[in-house]
Amino acid sequence: MSAIQLPAGSPGARILGLGAYRPRRRVTNDELAQVMDTNDEWIQSRVGIAERRWASEDETLVEMAVAAGGKAIAASGLAPDEIDLVIVASASLRAPIPGIGPQVAHRLGVPRPGSFDLNAGCAGFCYALGVANDSIRAGSSRNALVVGVERLTDVTDQNDRTTAVIFADGAGAVVLEATADPGVLASELYADGRLAPGMGVFAGGTAEPITEAVLRDGYRNRLRFVQKYPASVNEEGWPRIARSVHARVGAGAEDVDLWLWTQVNRSTIETVMETLGVPMARAHTIMDKWGYTGSACLPMALDDAARGGRLAAGDLVVLTGSGAGLSMGCVALRWRP
Repeated sequence: MSAIQLPAGSPGARILGLGAYRPRRRVTNDELAQVMDTNDEWIQSRVGIAERRWASEDETLVEMAVAAGGKAIAASGLAPDEIDLVIVASASLRAPIPGIGPQVAHRLGVPRPGSFDLNAGCAGFCYALGVANDSIRAGSSRNALVVGVERLTDVTDQNDRTTAVIFADGAGAVVLEATADPGVLASELYADGRLAPGMGVFAGGTAEPITEAVLRDGYRNRLRFVQKYPASVNEEGWPRIARSVHARVGAGAEDVDLWLWTQVNRSTIETVMETLGVPMARAHTIMDKWGYTGSACLPMALDDAARGGRLAAGDLVVLTGSGAGLSMGCVALRWRP
């Protein structure tokens, strides 16, 4: 790869293009109620989901990432050969080796970029966006593609109403470019390994290989809430990290025009918005129509907000994601389309 030539005086990056992919199959709450002990009222009152998207066999992680990434590149106005970094955030990779980042880059016609996968649970997109921004600020990259993609139905027990009603599939992507007028203003990453045993897919690696007994039992090889996270993890953790980030850019909660949160539970978002003292109308949610798509939910929500006219030039946007690990990330950006 040739040496990166950055614009003179470029201190950061801005989002140049957005893209998203939603699987074809819609699964309603009523459909789930036919195969498990649940109902539409129970699901909507607890997590705010009315339906979700489940990927079909041909809608692989690579296919969905390519679809979302291709839209983001097209929207950016860049040619694929102008992209020199590709990061794919996912917690539902089909194989430990090789990663899908290079495959996604190849399918998109991006020649010889730096590329890798990143797994920070459902906080993956915030982590990947922060890393890509830092790479551009350091002069290692000029233009970067960041993708969040999940096929969480691959690891979900479809008979478990605590997970099957929530998790879904999809992809979202952004293209960043080096600029002297940065849009990505600040990011913060946080982890607490004490909570690692609480949620995950615990069988399938070298520590706990897949055996006939594991498959027969069907428990440790599926996504499980083993220990319930305290409500305070998100209800206190999200406001804390968000306040830290927007304070670093010289703003208060009242100055944020759009809030995007991990789309796992609408009631948690409502509680956090009340804690911050800002109206729920400033938060954009998508879980009602697409379910919870882990690393993909924040770029999908950002794309949906932009297409729905929720964003204007100059708006301050704060994205916060959290997930198994425990991992949490937050990014503040100025919308500069």
